[in-house]
Amino acid sequence: MIEFKNVSKHYENGTIALRDATFKVEKGEFVFIIGPSGSGKSTLVKAMMKEENATNGDIYVNDYKVTDLDRRQIPYLRRSFGVVFQDFRLLPNKTVYDNVAFAMQIVEAMPKEIRRQVPMALALVDLSKKAKAYPHQLSGGEQQRVAMARAIVNSPCLLIADEPTGNLDPDTSLEIMKLLDEINQRGTTVVVATHEKHIVDSMKKRVIELEKGVIIRDQKKGFYKNEA
Repeated sequence: MIEFKNVSKHYENGTIALRDATFKVEKGEFVFIIGPSGSGKSTLVKAMMKEENATNGDIYVNDYKVTDLDRRQIPYLRRSFGVVFQDFRLLPNKTVYDNVAFAMQIVEAMPKEIRRQVPMALALVDLSKKAKAYPHQLSGGEQQRVAMARAIVNSPCLLIADEPTGNLDPDTSLEIMKLLDEINQRGTTVVVATHEKHIVDSMKKRVIELEKGVIIRDQKKGFYKNEA
């Protein structure tokens, strides 16, 4: 599903964002990538999506060798998984329904399939009644749920979430994480980059911790910090 083999990322200014990162995520897992700002977790997530190019090492995602992809192949990689961002990235001039449908139009899905799948995705995130609303008419939590519906509407086997609760209050954050957990229980592999201690501690999923670009912990049923 995902494999990093001795992956490093060096920037021209001398900063080393990742140092020899090696780990594997199996199908059906739920994994938190944690660490403070500057630890390398965003770089790691961007490397999965080929938004950043690794300096050294090999990355595999969904049967793609990411590190060898050329520019023309990158869109196909990104269509193989769903992504949820901190800032939602919704299209402001489109309704909730059309924002979700857009993800299917990009992959050239048939109109009949779009009409079937979009209502199902909106129902899963409990937004069926908001289908005709526009992003500015929604709360932050509702906007993030639209983003999640868009990410799962093509039934991806992998969902990557980069700080998905960063702009949300604690209660709404927990609702979003419960939804991600439900999606995982339906068979989708979920990888979440976060610095939200209370979420990680409450969910007790696998935790990969980064510090100054180095993986310092990979723990099943982990906490944000070891309680030693």
